[in-house]
Amino acid sequence: MTLTGTLRALFAGTMMVAASGWAMAADGELVLGALLPLTGPAAPIGIEEQQGVQFAIDQVNAKGGLNGVPVRIVFDDSQGKPDQAVLAFNRMADLQDVPAMITAFSSISLAIAPLATRRELLVVNPAAQTDKLENASPYLLNTIPLVKDEAQVLAKYATANIGKNAAIVYENAAAGIDGRDDFKKYFEAAGGKILAEEPVEFGQTNYRSSLLKVASVKPDFVYIAITQSHETMADQVGQVPGFPVAIGNTFSRPFFGYASTEGWYQTAIQSGYPDDATLEAFKTQFDAEDMGFFAREYFNATNIIIEAARLVTKDGASLTGTTLRDAIFKIKDFNSPIADIRFDTNTASRPVEIQQYKGKERKVITTSTASSAQ
Repeated sequence: MTLTGTLRALFAGTMMVAASGWAMAADGELVLGALLPLTGPAAPIGIEEQQGVQFAIDQVNAKGGLNGVPVRIVFDDSQGKPDQAVLAFNRMADLQDVPAMITAFSSISLAIAPLATRRELLVVNPAAQTDKLENASPYLLNTIPLVKDEAQVLAKYATANIGKNAAIVYENAAAGIDGRDDFKKYFEAAGGKILAEEPVEFGQTNYRSSLLKVASVKPDFVYIAITQSHETMADQVGQVPGFPVAIGNTFSRPFFGYASTEGWYQTAIQSGYPDDATLEAFKTQFDAEDMGFFAREYFNATNIIIEAARLVTKDGASLTGTTLRDAIFKIKDFNSPIADIRFDTNTASRPVEIQQYKGKERKVITTSTASSAQ
């Protein structure tokens, strides 16, 4: 019997599954894909994301899987590189026949977006935020607001509460460039002035020259838009006397907890925790002190795909990238202790917080949305 025939037999009487439906291994598992940076500079984030996805799959299977069928996740390593991501995408699409894939990082998501369109394969992005993702593919859904959405909120708060003269340090890649352009646009529109702009490269480890340059123009604050190597930059900030307070978006989260970053600000996509029992189960499974932001977001995004799959099978349709995408728009609202997410477009709408680092706490200063901040 073919794989497709086996899958049809398994779901006989309850649903129809086409050859382009969910992949199934020989032992009758349903297979999803996850394309994450598991090695290289972005690996610490990628591994946290991997834990969130795996935990969601394990929790689903502990409750009986999808209509009694186990779900399995296939991970592939993008290394944070678009060319490797394209190869990995094709491997999973060709060899595993996955109808849905979870991705990470803007450059990776943009590289695979045309492939998702051509193959009609659903790609869910729970963390990348470049503005280009907004219309990259009808099959690419973002469960997190984009850079421009956070920039609106942050620029309005900064001009009113921190200062009107700023410098920018940005990663010379999609998310960093968008961060620079969007913040500059909204900050200047609110009456602010940019005194200096310093690019840094993805994977760079020596930031002293750039940090010294922006500090030398004596801004009220520095807007930093990088997606990795936060620990290294935080350490080097501590070596620059009188370095100004810094602000950033969601990707600034790893700056928290260092003496050199005390008092810094960031926007944060409002993201809560699962119930106590689920949280403790995660900590136990991964020997973790906490369930971090990326783990929570990837856990939640995986559950969104599973919820969409339940609706598709309930309606008796084939599980494909198209039917999964359509089911997400049909459900529209996905509410959980982690987030209240609404899909009116390919990018979900969610509240944005302004947080300040105060000792061991990220203190929430205010909560807003992109629309109300304009």
